[in-house]
Amino acid sequence: MRFQPILLSALGALALSACSQKEEVAVAPPPPGAVPGSVAADRDGDGIIDGYYTSDGIYHPNLPPAPPPPPPAPSRLGERG
Repeated sequence: MRFQPILLSALGALALSACSQKEEVAVAPPPPGAVPGSVAADRDGDGIIDGYYTSDGIYHPNLPPAPPPPPPAPSRLGERG
């Protein structure tokens, strides 16, 4: 059995595979105000993170914490004196 044709075809396939180029996948541009390399967003450009983007491109603002509830109303059954 001759190994020369098998070896020659294997070297040819190896040489041709090195010439193949993979297509580069185009990446969508970042949304407006997105901080490069993260999901954070600075929409007004003041350097403070205003919110974040999810993987589907929807912006979610960072909301301030809710204020505490108001104090209870005074009772109408107060002391009589």
